Amino acid sequence: MTVRKLQQKRGWAFALGVAIVKPLLLLTTRRDWRGGENIPATGGFILVLNHISHLDPFMAAHIVYDHGRMPRYLAKSGLFKNKLLGFFLRSAGQIPVERLSKNAAGAYDAAVAAVRAGECVVVYPEGTITRDPAGWPMVGKSGAARIALETGCPVVPVGQWGAQALLAPYAKKPDLFPPKPIRMAVGAPIDLSDLAAQPRSAATIAQATDRIMTAIKGLVEDVRGEPAPAELFDPKKAGVNEIGNPHRKNIPGEDPT
Repeated sequence: MTVRKLQQKRGWAFALGVAIVKPLLLLTTRRDWRGGENIPATGGFILVLNHISHLDPFMAAHIVYDHGRMPRYLAKSGLFKNKLLGFFLRSAGQIPVERLSKNAAGAYDAAVAAVRAGECVVVYPEGTITRDPAGWPMVGKSGAARIALETGCPVVPVGQWGAQALLAPYAKKPDLFPPKPIRMAVGAPIDLSDLAAQPRSAATIAQATDRIMTAIKGLVEDVRGEPAPAELFDPKKAGVNEIGNPHRKNIPGEDPT
């Protein structure tokens, strides 16, 4: 595994987060990382991953940080409602996004600006923890594809497995011991060059999104060592809520995230 030293200035918030979180991850996980050399050493890019646990951002930050980069996330806006947490997240360079809302355009603009400024922007194209009953990637949203087509930046796919054993989807308590194996495979950048030259139609964006999810699915197959379903799970077709805990009813006025 190739490990690079961080060249960027971390800032107080990111430095504090590393000091607290990294020792915990080293204690509670056993890492099997593959293809880390595909994470660009310099320049703006998007890292796209499948979403299986609320711990996923920590896993992504770990592998990105240990390969010399600092991640910026499109994080759900509900996390920013707490003044202290919101201050910390903004200080760490994270980007709030209001899912399923027209206000998500602001997050798109911020992500495009971050990529153009040479930063690593982490995106979970599914938009939420997968609803697939077996944990496979589900159909993706268009955000990552739109950012990539607008900027022409590399799109680096990652397939991961194991975080859900440490913290199951929507569980309240983690299962810390024994340490859980975390397998992450980083693929080569996805070629979208032919689509970047085309008009930004819904069909073009859908093609780009499909390529992104296909690449992620293939990497998840590698880390799981088994074939994925032929078709990605579609929560709309299955009648499953796209956000929030799918196993409980949302309370009126409550944030479903």
